[in-house]
Amino acid sequence: MAEQEGALTGIKVLDLTDERGIYGVKLLADLGADVVRPESLGGDPLRARGPHFENSSLWHAYFASNRRFVAMDPETENGQLWLDRMIDATDIVVTCVGAFCVEQANVSAALDRRPSLVVIDLSSFGDSGPWKDYLAPDLVAGALGGAAATTGDVDTPPLKSFGELNFMVSGAYVAIAALSAVLHVKNGGEGQRVGISVHECIASCLEHVLMWYFYEDKLAGASSPQLPRRGSLHWSNAYKVMNAASGSIMVTPAPDFEAQIFWLVEQDAQQDLIDPKYFEPENAPLMIERVMEVLHGWVATKDAETLFHEAQERHAPYGWVLPVDKLASNPQLEARDWWADYPLAEGVIQGPGAPYRFSDTPWEIRATRSSAPAPLEGADPASVLADIGWLAEGDSA
Repeated sequence: MAEQEGALTGIKVLDLTDERGIYGVKLLADLGADVVRPESLGGDPLRARGPHFENSSLWHAYFASNRRFVAMDPETENGQLWLDRMIDATDIVVTCVGAFCVEQANVSAALDRRPSLVVIDLSSFGDSGPWKDYLAPDLVAGALGGAAATTGDVDTPPLKSFGELNFMVSGAYVAIAALSAVLHVKNGGEGQRVGISVHECIASCLEHVLMWYFYEDKLAGASSPQLPRRGSLHWSNAYKVMNAASGSIMVTPAPDFEAQIFWLVEQDAQQDLIDPKYFEPENAPLMIERVMEVLHGWVATKDAETLFHEAQERHAPYGWVLPVDKLASNPQLEARDWWADYPLAEGVIQGPGAPYRFSDTPWEIRATRSSAPAPLEGADPASVLADIGWLAEGDSA
């Protein structure tokens, strides 16, 4: 049976990213785009990122999925020639300032030659402003983008999220920008050069924080422009992660406070919540505060998993905080056949699956697009590029 085509089959992408943008190219590659990623003759440094399975990086297997890799030296005449030819053969070039081959990639000249070319330039702070040359790994990006300041509790330091969630945000913006620009070309427009700043991507995710800051004088319950760090408590005070007798669970009486109170009455755990004063409109903040206090004590007597299922049966949007072992064996993910196989030099490993599903075109990890290292010495991109149709038959450097 012929392989079903992905949504982006036929779109060619040249991947000149580092960890700031590699997730965006993964989103394109896993939907079927033909992606080539050049590496230095000494190998891509991102292959050294842990954790490792034997001699392979699990990080690289995930984030660099569905690519073809070519090893080259852009400082040589032959390497520069191949880089120029790859740029001229592709639909989208994605760059990260400072990444391999970016300095040698003359995309401005390529745009002059090919008005349909789309170039996505990702940098930490953009190409202007007093911070444009600053460095920002993921932890720093989250700090300077304002995200870290919202984490933790009032008496703890801000927190670092596990993994590199800030760069997954900027990666998602890369994919959105690339697809938007390509759609513009498909609709008869010209290609574009799009600049993306990680700093601005992270700040754009702080809509509640910035709204609170700018409009606190008009918001009920605001005592200052800056919402204090409050652990897992939502700014509305009506959502919080609570410890159960076993496990933890996100609990909220919203959207139906009366149904939540009735549930507590059934459990003989309502305490004073049936007092009419709590149902007066002007006492809404008091009601939220008291309901959350009562829930805190009630939840502490429950099993988190059991409580989660009972809440969902009542259409109460509780969320069981799944431990990693429970997530790995989650029946919902299993029923949807979510886990994907990623090829390594040592075999195949299981990893995260699709973040979305199209009705007619697949998201998939293709074994034919190996994540194995490119040759480390004397590599010639000709065979790879000819194999995937980026060169005409018989064409060579």
